[in-house]
Amino acid sequence: MFMMSSGGLTAADMFQGKDALLSGPAGGVVGMVETAKLAGFDKVIGFDMGGTSTDVAHYDGDYERAFDTEVAGVRIRAPMMRIHTVAAGGGSILHYEAGRFRAGPDSAGANPGPAAYRRGGPLAVTDANVMLGKLQPDFFPAIFGPGQNEPLDVQTVREKFAALAAEIGDGHTPEAVAEGFVTIAVENMANAIKKISVQRGYDVTEYLLNCFGGAGGQHACLVADALGMEAVLIHPFSGLLSAYGIGLSSTFSSRQQALLKPLAEDSKPAIDELIATLRKAVINELAAQGIAEDTVASKPVLQVRYDGTDTALPVNFEHRSISRAKSDFETAHKAQFGFVYDKKPMIVESVGVEGTDTGDAGCEESDSVLEDITPSPSEKRQIFADGIWRHAGIFRREALKPGHSVAGPALVIEPNQTIVVEPGWQAEITAKKHVLLRRVEKKRRQAALGTEADPVMLEVFNNLFMSIAEQMGVTLQNTAYSVNIKERLDFSCAVFDRNGALVANAPHMPVHLGSMDRSVETIIRLNSGDIHPGDVFALNAPYNGGTHLPDITVVTPVFEEERPISPLVGEMSAKPTEGRAAPPMPPIGEAAYREAERSTLPPSALPGISPTGGEIGQSPKILFYVASRGHHADIGGTAPGSMTPLATTVDEEGVLFDNFRIVDRGRFREKELETLLTDHPYPARNPHQNIADLKAQIAANEKGVAELRKMVTHFGLDVVEAYMGHVQDNAAESVRRVLERLPDSSVYEYPTDTGQVIKVKISVDRKKREATVDFTGTSPVMKNNFNAPEPVARAAVLYVFRVMVEDMIPMNAGCLRPINIIIPDGSMLKPAYPAAVVAGNVETSQHVTNALFGAMGAMANAQGTMNNLTFGNKQYQYYETICSGSPAGRMNSGRGFAGTSGVHTHMTNSRLTDPEVLELRFPVLLEDFHIREGSGGKGKWSAGDGTKRTIRFLEKMGCAILSSHRDRPPQGLGGGGDGEAGSTAVRRKNGRVEILKACDQTVLEAGEAVIVTTPTPGGFGEA
Repeated sequence: MFMMSSGGLTAADMFQGKDALLSGPAGGVVGMVETAKLAGFDKVIGFDMGGTSTDVAHYDGDYERAFDTEVAGVRIRAPMMRIHTVAAGGGSILHYEAGRFRAGPDSAGANPGPAAYRRGGPLAVTDANVMLGKLQPDFFPAIFGPGQNEPLDVQTVREKFAALAAEIGDGHTPEAVAEGFVTIAVENMANAIKKISVQRGYDVTEYLLNCFGGAGGQHACLVADALGMEAVLIHPFSGLLSAYGIGLSSTFSSRQQALLKPLAEDSKPAIDELIATLRKAVINELAAQGIAEDTVASKPVLQVRYDGTDTALPVNFEHRSISRAKSDFETAHKAQFGFVYDKKPMIVESVGVEGTDTGDAGCEESDSVLEDITPSPSEKRQIFADGIWRHAGIFRREALKPGHSVAGPALVIEPNQTIVVEPGWQAEITAKKHVLLRRVEKKRRQAALGTEADPVMLEVFNNLFMSIAEQMGVTLQNTAYSVNIKERLDFSCAVFDRNGALVANAPHMPVHLGSMDRSVETIIRLNSGDIHPGDVFALNAPYNGGTHLPDITVVTPVFEEERPISPLVGEMSAKPTEGRAAPPMPPIGEAAYREAERSTLPPSALPGISPTGGEIGQSPKILFYVASRGHHADIGGTAPGSMTPLATTVDEEGVLFDNFRIVDRGRFREKELETLLTDHPYPARNPHQNIADLKAQIAANEKGVAELRKMVTHFGLDVVEAYMGHVQDNAAESVRRVLERLPDSSVYEYPTDTGQVIKVKISVDRKKREATVDFTGTSPVMKNNFNAPEPVARAAVLYVFRVMVEDMIPMNAGCLRPINIIIPDGSMLKPAYPAAVVAGNVETSQHVTNALFGAMGAMANAQGTMNNLTFGNKQYQYYETICSGSPAGRMNSGRGFAGTSGVHTHMTNSRLTDPEVLELRFPVLLEDFHIREGSGGKGKWSAGDGTKRTIRFLEKMGCAILSSHRDRPPQGLGGGGDGEAGSTAVRRKNGRVEILKACDQTVLEAGEAVIVTTPTPGGFGEA
């Protein structure tokens, strides 16, 4: 029998490669669940920490399986256990750079391994625990050194940490430095657990943390504390739990088939028929493995979603009741997304049947007699915990009997690992000989932090600010209506300080993130003295902080002690759980993120539910701002999709939002919004979709508001504001270090298909540690739409210098502090009303980026376009950008690198819509999409290859292409070869092929197709 990624066993002749990808971790999930059940817990988080990575999983009564998974960057449709992996393990390398600590994501591996392994390795998390006394060399196998017979090298570890403490020079002792690194590693692992629990609406404080893996026992208490969890289980086989879980697994089979029918009584016969068909296939597969039908437990599962959305949730259908299935779906949707729709139809996307062999004996462990005594330690050693050295008892695991309890601080030494019992925790040996750790003293939560930059807390706040923006993004993706935001992920979320300076953003769209602060600054400037609690603003004005019209930015102020009511009075309404009022938001207690993180949407984003139970307060002080920007599939204009290639004025491109107050003191101005969208010479074609997506953006902002308030409650306003400044200072210093490696002066000239030229000169002032990026000489505004508002060029500069840092720093306003940008008035990079700008954001931004990398000698030209394809009619509107490859180039060290095929580059990183979703939502057929092998520019380091995409239309539609590099290929660098120019063609029904211009639009009849061949990037270095 072979273990599958789905958590079940199958016969060798039925085993397929796709089923093996996560089979080992899946065994760990089974082991985690079964051992937790034996211990009496039915809600469990799995925490599997090894040498290079940590796997986490969630269980709440049913195994969670995903059918659309990404493994190593490849998306796979096959049943797999839902497991999240983060690059944090005992071998994670410790870094101190630019005034902050970082643990991982790179790993020392097994060879050379951590510094203590005596192979000249770098400091790693394992070394930090050696330094803290939590790993004692004489209790660790003596397998190191040339003869593989020496213990861990404590002396080298101490010397390295002493040297690092001296380098930092802020008074931290070597052991305090080591503890700081462990704190950061723990935060990384806790954030991974939040992604599979908190972000999906589960309260982890109600769960058991089942800890396994070789390094798990050293960090279990700390990870539990970071999450507010109060119970940790460590099984006797915790070091081998994946293998143990495989031994406990049952033979399993599943089948799934699409249905696409309403979840209604009329559909029940079709559902039942499909269940019967799938069950027969499952039974037959298990019978072929010698399993009798009467020992098979089968379970039908419906994948249900709201009509018009793409997020399906599994609903158990064993009861065969349509009304109960609806109720269960609403409960699941409310738990994960924080809301339900009032009158929106539900769709059964697919039906699945799972079959499990119940004939196996399962997991049984006998109980032993408990001895209610407190054992004495064999000896005491010093460990460093919570900032001080403490005496810790040493207990051999084999000497501990059921009923024994050990109070922390203590070390429990097992044959395969060390369990660290932190202060305030107690280890108890259960009747089944499990180690059950419980917090017995309330942990002091109020962080006693000063406002001076601390290298440990700098990294913690970097991660916290980033996490808030990421949670906003999850909320926006989950609640959005349009394919463009939900599937293509063409959106960005960010956090700003009270002056509108960018503090942190999730890794969304680079062209958005470097320009959003201009939108926030505009809202602050235009509404000075007239911003109230409950207000939300929307803006897309290209000459007033925006970029192009489809990108609408929604800005929400964060007030001090605001008592909000919901701005979303309309289609999305919350239904509190039957029989219970919505819970109040508690103070931050057991964890910095506890009960208030139950839902992806905070209660303040839901109609009629106020987390504080009151009306809007009158506190006038604005603390921060949060903003989300989404690319709307249509905002009006002369062509569907609002990306017309023929516009010469901005009014032809769509509806202008110029400082529109979308929510006024808690009232969602839906009528005024609809008027704005429709009262225009070229109105929005689908205002209902625009309104739904804007509501989702408001909800995303509300998530950010709630998270920032919790952060203030936990750390204090002065500390949060101070670290908002510190993370920007840190980014500024990182960029200044890059400037030291640039030449005194460099220039680059970039001609475009329109005949316009972008000229840039980069000059470095080494004394001031500043650079000037001067676009003087760039072509003036022309009667086309390639004019780019100033924030777009600024975003490109921010992106390029952030890339040049070559380190994991947040992209924030500090990156631009050492950079002076000069853009002459009247330049195509600084247009004025009414110049058209739609291509400036998507095309000119790519040109500016190519010019900057070329000037620095860092990278050859990328494809220099996003290949913006739009099509639609009155009923449908769709927009996508089409990837090519990435260019070749060189690192700051001089080391060259080759490009990658078929990826988005630079100012866009959106995802192409899945073919199934594209064909489901629109009357089109994706005939072909492939990588054109060998098409990238050649050189010592060759570029990635481009793509070719063919879409056939099943209805008559307008189609437009907005693109570049159709007349000239992207250029190589340093002697590398140029790429290839691209093309866009239309295949008519009579077989005739028409070549479109770089910017063109046409009408396609049913049966006709558009064919996009992307330009390809340049190579680097002479071959």
